Amino acid sequence: MKIEVMKNILNENEKIAEENRNFFKDKKVFVINLMGSPGSGKTSLLELTLKKLKNEIKMAVIEGDLFTAKDAERIERHNVPVIQINTAGGCHLDAAMIKRAAQNLNLDELDLVIVENVGNLVCPAEFDVGENVKAVVLSITEGDDKPLKYPLIFKESAVAILNKTDILKFTNFNLESAREDLTTIHPNIKIIETSCTNGEGLNEWCEWIKNNLMR
Repeated sequence: MKIEVMKNILNENEKIAEENRNFFKDKKVFVINLMGSPGSGKTSLLELTLKKLKNEIKMAVIEGDLFTAKDAERIERHNVPVIQINTAGGCHLDAAMIKRAAQNLNLDELDLVIVENVGNLVCPAEFDVGENVKAVVLSITEGDDKPLKYPLIFKESAVAILNKTDILKFTNFNLESAREDLTTIHPNIKIIETSCTNGEGLNEWCEWIKNNLMR
């Protein structure tokens, strides 16, 4: 029996991701890969971020979704450049998709690109897209067990955003336990508690972005 070893698709992705990273670096553009489950509040957080920072930072958004452009339409209302990527059922964005999308942005006029990845706690963590940092949003409604159940995405992320804290008292989410698990997985992870309803943590999140831009 003949056994064929097929080329690892991640190897090709890593090659393109590094090309993307160098390209963004040459253009002096900082890239955040924003990840999280469907319904975690990624788009709502992104909208508030745009409102707060778009007059200070020249920003654009790359939106990933399976089929629709609903999130991109929400972002477009904030008058920032936005590119929609539909994966037609794919559970993540990859480096080649970001490379093609970036060709439709005027990077010479940008400081920051935020990639809102497809809603998923597994696949997006495995595919480097050429970003500077990964950020993950975990909502209170998902449960405090998710960091240990899906450790890679939290291990790979520079910041974990614990979102929807305004409803914490109505759930059994253990904030202390979640923090402990996150720092066990990634001792240096930045943890920010946010609410897109009352604005809690938004200033801290935006300051984190600005501080990273200045590095």
